[in-house]
Amino acid sequence: MQLHDLKPNEGAKKTRKRVGRGTGSGSGKTAGRGTKGQNARSGGGVRPYHMGGNLPFYRKLPFLRGEGFTPRNRVRYAEVNLDSLQVFKAGDEITPESLKAAGLLKGKDLPIKILGRGDINVALKIKAHKVTEGARQKIEKAGGTIETLALS
Repeated sequence: MQLHDLKPNEGAKKTRKRVGRGTGSGSGKTAGRGTKGQNARSGGGVRPYHMGGNLPFYRKLPFLRGEGFTPRNRVRYAEVNLDSLQVFKAGDEITPESLKAAGLLKGKDLPIKILGRGDINVALKIKAHKVTEGARQKIEKAGGTIETLALS
């Protein structure tokens, strides 16, 4: 192979379309711009995000922050209520792994939050990422302990 043998790949080079060079060329007269209107003029056309006179999307955005806005850095928790912890025996250590083994967690590996629905009457050693105040009082009243795990 020599330098004079090198060629670009087939279809890599296209000749540019010469518009406005007479009616016989196929793209003469209006040069593919149609007839009249903003886009037919030189320097014409609309800016990006133009919505034809409606209030543009980017100007609507600040008003959408309220009800439908969810923060990007929100931490989602797998919630476990006290009434579902009745399956454990007194003195059991409850960890994310034991909850998963008991079938109390669904799917993804989310941090655990213990909620206070229901009552608990056995002393449990609970290791969770977050515990509500009501749940904490009920667990301690039953003689259990709570250890908070760090979010990873």
